[in-house]
Order: sequence, then structure tokens, then C-alpha cells
Amino acid sequence: MKNERFIITYKQGVFNRFEIIVDRKTGVNYLFRNDGGGCGSITPLLDREGKPVVTPLPNAYGD
Repeated sequence: MKNERFIITYKQGVFNRFEIIVDRKTGVNYLFRNDGGGCGSITPLLDREGKPVVTPLPNAYGD
């Protein structure tokens, strides 16, 4: 688990599921949506200025 690049930091819902996924290498946050029927989509989360939301993380990925 320590070497996994992506981590899920938030989950909401059961069938219509939303997750926030953080790239441990860049800190960029993504919103993943799964409709429960096998279809899903992912997009970067953006702040008010249209810039990606970045979580400051320790260099946990090993670079």
C-alpha cells in the first residue's frame, strides 16, 4: 500500500458513488463518479480560479 500512487481520501454513496482520489506523486485531487451500472468518469477537481486542487503531501511515493 505504501507504494501505491493513488489513494482514495473520500467516499460518498453506495450505488451512485463519488470518490476523491489523490495522486501521491503530484498531490492533484480527482473526482471519480461511478453510476453503479459499470460506467464511471473522472475529472480533476478545480478551485475557484480554475486551477487543480493540490493536497500537500510528504514525498510518500518515493521520488
